[in-house]
Amino acid sequence: MSLSSLIGPQIPLLRRYARALSGSQHSGDAYVAALLEALLAEPYLFDRDAEPREETYRLFSRIWNAVPLNGRASAGVAAATLPDKRLEAITPLPRQAFLLTAVEGFDAARAAWILGLESAEFDRLVDLAGREIGAQVASRVAIIEDEPLIAMDLENLVESLGHEVVGLARTRVEAVALARASRPGLVLADIRLADGSSGLDAVNEILETFGVPVIFITAYPETLLTGQRPEPAFLIAKPFRAETVKAIVSQALFFNDLARPAKRRTA
Repeated sequence: MSLSSLIGPQIPLLRRYARALSGSQHSGDAYVAALLEALLAEPYLFDRDAEPREETYRLFSRIWNAVPLNGRASAGVAAATLPDKRLEAITPLPRQAFLLTAVEGFDAARAAWILGLESAEFDRLVDLAGREIGAQVASRVAIIEDEPLIAMDLENLVESLGHEVVGLARTRVEAVALARASRPGLVLADIRLADGSSGLDAVNEILETFGVPVIFITAYPETLLTGQRPEPAFLIAKPFRAETVKAIVSQALFFNDLARPAKRRTA
């Protein structure tokens, strides 16, 4: 295939990514143009054996990060020009990690490869992005989980991002009561609960009362991924990685307007 046929289909999404990074369409397009000019001059830079979209983003990232200003927290991205004003909460390098996974749809391994980072460093950037997002959209979180150790792990992960856990529930009845009493801005829910009841039923009952983003965390993802009904936007399979939970929590709160800011405790 020709180089243009490999790169051409990637340009619309790459322009979106470049705009989110730079803060303006004009600046973003300038970086995309710089990539195309570099490939016209040196087409061998493009690895034709790589997946085309991943390789396009990898080369774009090399050009973006070659400009020292783009890697510094003082990078001059005007908040008023960002596609989503909340992006101003995320410093430049973590912003790349967050956008590649949350917006562009790459998994952590591929996003780390695109940025030329080891997995540990990439996880650190995602964690930092999550904490910076939490500082802006900190929310109140209800956890529906019948295994105490897992519930405690989730509580610690959520709180490490700056969110407030309003309570833990082990059954459908407890979950519904907790949600109605606390009105959380996010729900983390297991599927199979302590008394044999269903976390899915609990969530459906909660959603009849008020809207709230939900992340299902389950050892039985096949029960939700049937293709026969609307599937959840956010699903994490057990056993989970801490970095995955942090990334999905940040994504759910960042992009869902139903998330409610936490009420800050007063001394």
